[in-house]
Amino acid sequence: MRRIRLHDTMSGGLVELRPREDGKVGIYACGPTVYSRVHIGNARPFVVFSLLARFLEHEGYEATLVVNLTDVNDKIYDAARAQGRPSAELAAEMGRLYVSDTDALGLGRPDREPLASEAMGEIVAYIATLIERGHAYASGGDVFFEVRSDPRYGALSHRRIEEMDQGEGIEGSERKRDPLDFALWKAHKEGEDTSWDPREYLPAQSCPPEWAAGRPGWHIECSAMAEERLGVGFEIHGGGSDLVFPHHENEASQTRAARGHELAQIWMHNGMIRAGSEKMAKSVGNIAPLHEVVEKWGAHAVLMYLVGGHYRQPLAFSDSELEDADRRVARIREAMRRLRAGEASPPEMAHSRDAFFDALAEDFNTPKALASLFEWVREANRRPDAVGDADLRDMLDVLGLGSLTPTALADPERLYREAWALAEERQQARAARDYARADALRDQIRAEHGVDVRDVANGFELIPLEER
Repeated sequence: MRRIRLHDTMSGGLVELRPREDGKVGIYACGPTVYSRVHIGNARPFVVFSLLARFLEHEGYEATLVVNLTDVNDKIYDAARAQGRPSAELAAEMGRLYVSDTDALGLGRPDREPLASEAMGEIVAYIATLIERGHAYASGGDVFFEVRSDPRYGALSHRRIEEMDQGEGIEGSERKRDPLDFALWKAHKEGEDTSWDPREYLPAQSCPPEWAAGRPGWHIECSAMAEERLGVGFEIHGGGSDLVFPHHENEASQTRAARGHELAQIWMHNGMIRAGSEKMAKSVGNIAPLHEVVEKWGAHAVLMYLVGGHYRQPLAFSDSELEDADRRVARIREAMRRLRAGEASPPEMAHSRDAFFDALAEDFNTPKALASLFEWVREANRRPDAVGDADLRDMLDVLGLGSLTPTALADPERLYREAWALAEERQQARAARDYARADALRDQIRAEHGVDVRDVANGFELIPLEER
């Protein structure tokens, strides 16, 4: 196994992956709140952590990927009320569409996809533990986490406690002991069509009388679902960088308070997708629905676009970015026309394959890995004889591009051999300074064989026209 290092938001540096149990890695990534269809920005964490799990499996680990769906949330109530329909019905429909939209990427499903609505027992028990340990209190039907009871609060987001705002506005402010405190449970309000009674899950003596029927806050949902599926101290917690504060800060704090341990060893955060100068977000209204992007460009181009930038950096979204990704997919398809399917690749080309996986082992650097993949393609194109595609397939599988097939062409090996013979004839014409003949041969190669001739030191290489 390679040594794998990943950037940890809490420590601010690269941390070596050290599984609790030899050979096993747990990954929890925060999924969407299902009040409308997901957009390409929602797809980035789904792709990043799905591919990370694939890479870990390639390296010999047993990876368990858990991606939750938030189906109990203020945004769902608001959207359902605006549409005049039950919130549970809306959440179920959007959840089904989320599955179909992400299925279209061809990456398969996470190992577990828990729903907040199905985790009420775990959530209520978690809150009861926090109350019992003096880190939470019931007030006016709600339950709040007492932020100042955790001396390490702010360790993840690296913020001073005086600079923090939970983003809850004035909601519940009169019931809080401190404006910094955040809601673990919200009492049922007029216009909300679902609620749960904590007394259904707890012994009567464990439930303070001030704790009313209602529903959980956002942060406690993920703490409970992550712990139930992966335990405390699992290896990797992921999500978008917009979740660092308050969502992940609060998750981390709740676990320290309730369990006395950190929830996860490594906190990974992907950068946002930007449309113009702003983050792509439903609240801004600048979204590109995932299903529309996949329908227009195809799953392979969308995946190539999403791995084209380092996961921690922002990623610009535009048609030109997708066009570039589509061209890179076409380059691979063209190269595959003359590779020997299912055969081993030459050992002397393994350096590019090894560099590809080394790049992924160092903070999952997909742009650097892609550079090595295309280096392998270029080297294959320089060879007069077709080579086995095993190395290329190995790399493509980890990127979710294993289903790529060569561009259809009758007898590609024969056509490539003919192109190579013409290129050698062109080389002789150039050596004899017969440049008119050399140019004519180059035009013939382009027209008849779909490749161009690139002059390099000590010879030439053939490049598919899509790669130029």
